[in-house]
Amino acid sequence: MMAFLFPSSVFAQQFLPVKGIVNARDLGGYEVQDGRKVKSGMLLRAAHLAEAKDADIAYLEGLKVATVIDFRKEEEKQGKVDRDIPGARYVSLIVDASGNAMANATEEEKKKMTGRKKFDVKKIIVFAAFNDKAKAVAMNMYPTLLFTPECQQQFARLFRLVLETESGAVLYHCTQGKDRTGIASALLLAALGASRETIVEDFDATNKVYENDVKKYSRRVKLWGGKEEEIAVVKAFLGCNTENFVKSLDTIDAQYGSLLDYLKGPIGLNDEDIRILRERYLE
Repeated sequence: MMAFLFPSSVFAQQFLPVKGIVNARDLGGYEVQDGRKVKSGMLLRAAHLAEAKDADIAYLEGLKVATVIDFRKEEEKQGKVDRDIPGARYVSLIVDASGNAMANATEEEKKKMTGRKKFDVKKIIVFAAFNDKAKAVAMNMYPTLLFTPECQQQFARLFRLVLETESGAVLYHCTQGKDRTGIASALLLAALGASRETIVEDFDATNKVYENDVKKYSRRVKLWGGKEEEIAVVKAFLGCNTENFVKSLDTIDAQYGSLLDYLKGPIGLNDEDIRILRERYLE
């Protein structure tokens, strides 16, 4: 079992001072391999903006957020529509991490796994922990995000949107700001020249945010007879599975040589794109 440490300095310095947006963080401050740092207030990651407070919106407006990119599917937005940030354009860029397991589920299973009215993972997590299809989604989430052509195309579009935003900040998010948003952050940090250690550190920081939920629902699953396999589903859906993420990075290294080579392969970045990103977002 790998051990991942959550550096308090990251929590203190890079989490945004907002009250109604969960897991809202700034990639600014990370040091990259050539000694430069990511500029603050330029690349922002978060959970959905539906419950943002007026002060939160004012804060983001003050950061001059120019583009908001929403990775959620339509059913995830029901009852949780993003609040507008004045001056920002909103882009729906759907990234579906459910893969074939959800596609092959019956309509009744889909209802149980996603909720009838609006998406609420906490309401279905105990059921999901014992559901074979949900287990498959949990185990295959990161390979689905990183290796299926449909997801690669959407992450390629993410980079196009970031490159098109010539001034102002970019804020990107999914429902909980952890898996799809975490992968997007990893790819952006890789493009900027961050080390694997930094990329994994940023990804794993989510587990501190959702630590109490993971513990609470893991206990419930144990009460229903759940073992490590079932607990892993809770960790995947309510936190993030950093070990599986690292395994996916290992697969990228084996198949492409490095994460940067992956970006230049299926994600479609070229040397000029990399130069522009580093010139714009590093200091």
